[in-house]
Amino acid sequence: MGLDAILIPAILFFALGVIAKVIKSDLKFPDGLGKGLSIYLLIAIGLKGGVELANAELGLAFKSIFWAMVLGFLTPMIGYVILRFRDRIDRFNAAAITAHYGSVSAGTFLAAIAFLDVSGIEYESYPIVMMVIMEAPAIIIGLLLAAMARRKLQAVGGEAVATPWKSLLHEATTNGSVVLLLGALVIGAVSSPEAMEKVYPFSHGIFMGVLCLFLLDLGMEAARRMKAFKQVGLPLVAFGIIMPLIGGLIGIFVGASILGFSAGGTMLVAILAASASYIAVPPAMRMGVPEANPSYYLTLALGVTFPFNVLVGIPLFYSLSVWYIG
Repeated sequence: MGLDAILIPAILFFALGVIAKVIKSDLKFPDGLGKGLSIYLLIAIGLKGGVELANAELGLAFKSIFWAMVLGFLTPMIGYVILRFRDRIDRFNAAAITAHYGSVSAGTFLAAIAFLDVSGIEYESYPIVMMVIMEAPAIIIGLLLAAMARRKLQAVGGEAVATPWKSLLHEATTNGSVVLLLGALVIGAVSSPEAMEKVYPFSHGIFMGVLCLFLLDLGMEAARRMKAFKQVGLPLVAFGIIMPLIGGLIGIFVGASILGFSAGGTMLVAILAASASYIAVPPAMRMGVPEANPSYYLTLALGVTFPFNVLVGIPLFYSLSVWYIG
């Protein structure tokens, strides 16, 4: 793909955000604007997916949902084994960190869609549905691993914090991003084509411009998180790069070999499996695994994995998808 793969406005605005913080610019977004941009983007991508889903094959849609759940459970388990190898990371931090890698990053997914749209590459709508499904399983796995760690701690006479399962599971399934994506997906699917044409300027016309602003803001946030590298340590930074590569390769296999997607759709599945959540999972882990250090998982998700996926992962996984599919 070459350098042109990342020379698109959305990714360049992300780089601009990083540079702005590195040079200590006073650039900042007004309070609440970042959240407003997120709301718009989630609605727009949901509407797009819903329109495509209305004409999609039902059997493949259910198959995609099933494999989204498999990825949501499998990826954090792999991450946990890696983090616990030779007891490098304690059980609570390993559980909290790995939950982020089983979930998904809306920002990375949107950047991947921007890459495909600008490049004129077609892709299936099913990964949008998969994105909604993958939020909850990873949170559940993180909570289960933490609960197992507490039992081991209690067995040796230590103190453990109780897990508020009901409230946490409710939060995982009713998280704002999940509700917006799923709701917009349903609206796009059930609305008539004539009605959807009237909102086309909203869902498509301004999408790229808003995405540029969103990634500019995320670039500044990622740069702020990069300052905590020393606290996180080199082994965890390495994990923040290795884990996306493992997840991406698994995603390519699932997207191409099992679901039969095109190179564009396969790359989106790879990005879902490779990304780390920084919106839905952090508050759930803060509440459900208070023993874990938030600076670890926040720095990894936003300061390491997100920049890596946006700048390297997206073009890399697309190239690998093209090569694998042949």
